Amino acid sequence: MALPSHVKYVIIGAGIHGLSTAWHLGENLRKSGRGSGKDILVIDKTAIAAGASGIACGVIRNNYFQPAMRRLMAHSVSVWESDPKAFSYHPVGYMQISPEVMHKDVASIAKQQKEIGYESVFIEGEKDSMKYMKGLFDDWQAKGITSVLHEKKGGYANNTASIYGLAKKAENEGVRLATGIKVTGFKKDASGAVKTVVTDRGNIDCDQVIVGAGPWVKQIWDMLELPAQISIKGRDGKMHDNVPMWIFWSLQEGTLGVDPNLQKTNDGKMPPVIHVDTDAPLLSDVDGSLITDKLWGIYYKPDFNFGGVQGGAMPFKVKADPASVKIDPYGPESPDFVVGDDFAHMWCSALAFCQKRFEGQIKVYKKEPSGGIGSFTADSFPVFDRFCDNVYVIADSNHGFKMIGVGKLVADDVCGNHSDLLDPFRFSRFAEGKLHPVSNSPFPWS
Repeated sequence: MALPSHVKYVIIGAGIHGLSTAWHLGENLRKSGRGSGKDILVIDKTAIAAGASGIACGVIRNNYFQPAMRRLMAHSVSVWESDPKAFSYHPVGYMQISPEVMHKDVASIAKQQKEIGYESVFIEGEKDSMKYMKGLFDDWQAKGITSVLHEKKGGYANNTASIYGLAKKAENEGVRLATGIKVTGFKKDASGAVKTVVTDRGNIDCDQVIVGAGPWVKQIWDMLELPAQISIKGRDGKMHDNVPMWIFWSLQEGTLGVDPNLQKTNDGKMPPVIHVDTDAPLLSDVDGSLITDKLWGIYYKPDFNFGGVQGGAMPFKVKADPASVKIDPYGPESPDFVVGDDFAHMWCSALAFCQKRFEGQIKVYKKEPSGGIGSFTADSFPVFDRFCDNVYVIADSNHGFKMIGVGKLVADDVCGNHSDLLDPFRFSRFAEGKLHPVSNSPFPWS
């Protein structure tokens, strides 16, 4: 399509956030009589679902230690539930299975889920936890588990199908989608507001810009001349200066090439998503050697889309200077950020640690490129806020796929309908010291 010379709203990124925002913004404009989806243009440098949203594990959960994250996720689950077919959503539930060091944290999550009306079951104690898990999977054998939080909502979605479902909803509102268009810069007016989005296919004058660029958010951030380093008021009450705004983590995910029906429950039903954290020693399922005696964690679920059992383990921080990290080529095409044999060994051994049915199955691990890279903020939690007067940045800190509801909240905010669900994720929290609490989980996003 030919690029328009002017459009009211330019949305950068055709992934979960860009398309969800486009859909809801178009709907808001139509219902309020203030315009329509034709006032919105979504641009992406490659294609719909070509980035992180298209290769995401697709897990949807409310299991967060932070109250603000729990409320936001409960809202997002309601959006997933609004059209499961269109979003290729499977509401099978989610389980957080944990050791004693995390017991207090998970108990707090269970208590606050109950307070916000989010249905879950909390099992405490090693004996009762084992009994509960064996009631679902008769071959359950994980050690060092003293609590089970079973969320009855949540589950997973088929990533690419979900994003195309969002794209269709946006297009039904009249939103225009243009792919193969790379943003190369911005032109600002005297007040500092963006008046033009500069691309490799021409300039687009606009009234507002919404950034939903996933792992590429730092590139857009830099083009907007926003700070590479920030000041954070720590929990010690002191200001910590020159803290890097962006940190990259390499994601660790893969697929075991078994029949996905292998993971069904004792009664033949589709299983919930399983997330296990434990400090019990993890031994190799190949030769019995010690892999780790530190706190570790994995997650997994059936994958009927491509066949197998799919999941991942703890990511690792990219130690390179954020300014030198190469995001492209992204995901499985990257020469730097894909999982290797060490991940396959650890993850398959961890599956066998959890359930006997996975013992000896490393031989069918799919040795195909997998993984990706996540762009995290300074505290690993999202930033949803306005910059340069008319630019709304959705920096999801790799929580993106499950946060489908953020697009609705941002669209409401852009239209002047404030939501307090977004307040804890404003950029000002860093300088004000309004930081989110941190759990004992081995994952940076829990």
